[in-house]
Amino acid sequence: MYLTSEIKKGLFAKHGFGKKKEETGSAESQIALFTHRINHLTAHLKENKKDFSTQQGLLTLVGKRKRLLNYLQNTDIARYRAILADLDLRK
Repeated sequence: MYLTSEIKKGLFAKHGFGKKKEETGSAESQIALFTHRINHLTAHLKENKKDFSTQQGLLTLVGKRKRLLNYLQNTDIARYRAILADLDLRK
């Protein structure tokens, strides 16, 4: 499978921003996980253009990530800007 527990641990450790490595519920960790999954699904859809269930799942993940980014922007702008710069996202 493309998303093993080692990959998840690496994502959470890299994008924890000074928090514990095991803290998987922080907004930064979730945004990093969603971004990894979005990149994977985007690559899949480039090869399989008519996979509409994957396309629907991709749109769901993009919406979840957008809501988390909006939450982070409203609560702590410094953390928001840091995660955007770290993941090379544009908003």
